[in-house]
Amino acid sequence: MNKTRLVVILISLITFVASCGSSKEAVVIPDITDAEKEAFDQVEGDTINIANEESGYQIIIIEPGFNVWLRSVAKPEGYYSQSFMENRNLLMVMEWNRRVLQSNRFDPKLYELQIDYQQGIDYGYEVNFKLYNYFIYFQRKYRQKLGPFLPRI
Repeated sequence: MNKTRLVVILISLITFVASCGSSKEAVVIPDITDAEKEAFDQVEGDTINIANEESGYQIIIIEPGFNVWLRSVAKPEGYYSQSFMENRNLLMVMEWNRRVLQSNRFDPKLYELQIDYQQGIDYGYEVNFKLYNYFIYFQRKYRQKLGPFLPRI
């Protein structure tokens, strides 16, 4: 696919990052469940590759426990509308990319690469679903807040 654009989320397989914190502010995450704790404690990497052939976009997520969390904790596909997830994803991508560029303020081990996600492009439901849920997972696991909303399930 010559026109394929890659939306990449690549998180290092670091088990100590959660205790390091990535900013000077501690974020209180409500109600971490036992199922989430189990997913967060995973040490072997999950690789999730989501592609939308029609749009030519894909997401690659490498994160221990994300696949377990997605299957056991996240709301199922269809729970959120695509437009809801697009709006939230846009806000969280902007904050994510800001943090990538401010490695002196935010842990560069958490925020390694910018995400190429643009308003007005239809990435499809699956790409938006997995990206949205990754952001929720990430915020809850690493106690981050990527927008004005608490990362709830």
